[in-house]
Order: sequence, then C-alpha cells, then structure tokens
Amino acid sequence: MAAELNIGNITVQNGVLLAPMEDVTDLPFRVICKRMGADIVYTEFISSDGLIRDARRSMEKLRLSDEEHPVAIQIFGGDIEVMREAARRAEESRPDFLDINCGCWVKNVVARNAGAALLKDPPAMAAMTRELVKTVNLPVTVKTRLGWDTRNIVIVEAAKMLQDAGATALTIHCRTRDMGHSGIADWSWISRIKNAVSIPVILNGDVETPEDAARAFAETGCDGVMIGRATIGNPFIFRRAKTLLNTGILAPEPTANERINVCLEHLREQLRWKTERRAVLEFRKFYAGYLRGLPYASAVKQDVQQYESFAQVEDRMLRYKEFLTEYTSEQICDTTVRQ
Repeated sequence: MAAELNIGNITVQNGVLLAPMEDVTDLPFRVICKRMGADIVYTEFISSDGLIRDARRSMEKLRLSDEEHPVAIQIFGGDIEVMREAARRAEESRPDFLDINCGCWVKNVVARNAGAALLKDPPAMAAMTRELVKTVNLPVTVKTRLGWDTRNIVIVEAAKMLQDAGATALTIHCRTRDMGHSGIADWSWISRIKNAVSIPVILNGDVETPEDAARAFAETGCDGVMIGRATIGNPFIFRRAKTLLNTGILAPEPTANERINVCLEHLREQLRWKTERRAVLEFRKFYAGYLRGLPYASAVKQDVQQYESFAQVEDRMLRYKEFLTEYTSEQICDTTVRQ
C-alpha cells in the first residue's frame, strides 16, 4: 500500500523529496529535480539574519519558479523575533510551506544557537516553531536530527513538543549532530517517532539509491523519503525511485547520452538565472555526478572544470557524446567479431 504524505494542501503518494543543501539546491537544480520526478523540493537553507538585513545572497535564495511547486523555503536562526520577521519575508515569495532548520551541524550555524544547537533545548525549538506557526499563514514543518550527540538522543520527546507547537510535519535526519555525515543513519528511530506523533514523519539520511528509498518505506513506515547528497549530478534518482515505488520495477540507469543532455539542460537553467561566468563556475560541483562511471570521463571533467563560458562546456560535452557513440559502436562490433 502506498504511503501518503500530507502537508497542508499537498498530498503525495510515496513521496520522494529533495533535501535542502547549501550551494546545491538553488532554483535551477530544483527545477531539474522536479522534471525528474521529485515530489517536493526545498530551497537552500536561508539565514534569518541575512533576510532581515536584505543581504543579497539571502534574498536571492527566496526566488521561486512556478515550475518547481510544491516547494518549501527553509530558514534558520537562533533569535525568535528575527525568525518571525524572516518568516514573514519568506511567506511573500509564496512557497507551499515553510521549513525550520533545526539540524544543521556546521560550527558557524551552531555557534549562533541555530540549526542543531536547538537540539540542546527542545522546549526552545518548540517555542520557536509555535511563534512561526502563529506568524505565517502557511504550514510550518521542521527538519532536525536525533539529538545533539549519541548520549543525548531527544528526538521522540522533541517530536511530541513540535507537534504540540503546531508543526505540520517533521523530517528526521537519522544521525546526531556530532556525527555530521559520518557513520550510519539509524532508521530505527523513525518507527519510534511515528508511534509518538500523528503528524507525517519524513526519513532523511543514507538514502542513496532507488532501492534505499523503497527499503526506507518498507522498514520504517515513514510517510516520505528525503534524498540529499545522492542527487548531486544525479537527479535521475527521483525518476528511478518513483518508478520502483509505484510499479515495483527498477528502471535502468540513464544512458550516457541522457546524462550529458540533462547536464547541459541543467547548465542552461543556470544561465536563465545567473550571469554566464557565475553559472559556469558554480556548476563545476555537478560534473562528477553527471559523468560518474563513463569511459574516459576524467579528461572531460578536467577540461570542463577550467572553462568559464557555456559555449566551451557545450562544445566539449557534445564532442564527448559523439566519442561515446563511436566508442560504444566499436565495443559492440568487437564483441560481435569475437563471438
């Protein structure tokens, strides 16, 4: 039976969501992930301090496209009044819901009593959630972790407090703050949280393949699955995960041609929203994912990492695609001769 995820007016079956990731989930990438089957996408996490100061970078992250809905804006901060004003500004961009980051583990966020720092004081986390629920006319959700460290796992009690505070759904990265991205995410906590609250619980952490997504639903009873780092240069994971969840069939990996075509499509989306030089430079993080495992890709990656214009990248990638077509044909011919 399909899992049903409800957040406000949004209802999705077997929901597979794009995780908020700094310097990754910008508008162009969210659009590409939506085209590939992501049910809900999230912005990069946005500093509440930056929003109330009208900082250019923070304000830019509020920009949304009609094509990406349903989409959530995620904000973080440690001061409730600042978070309230930031939530008002985020609401003006008309996202489908607002998400509070209570899970970021990096030092410069935690030092501001934001992100995962709130796990040291679950009542404060709940108080912040309650104020934002009162402030905006949008569903408010929370993304957090199991606890500050492995000796202080507070997620079950925190989940109850967040539900009482009015949170519409919870996303749980199944690691503690001190783990960062290391170690193995402990999915066993999801069922315990589900037993404690009635709002949707979304699983995050160590979902790296379509099979992982299916296993997460089957083993934990979660209401949705959120995928983060495995999507970088691999938006195809959404299509493949949705196909597996909805039909039981594991779709094949994308062909080399499709990977190159989507890579260039993604870069063109970057050009729609950014200057050419910035778009090309910021895109460098994606090549490894799009080209992973392809023959002779290392030389191509080395080349495109040096370019600063779209024309250069496009020319190199199209020449590589042509080479792969010839290479594959030669491999087939060679195999036929040997047989």
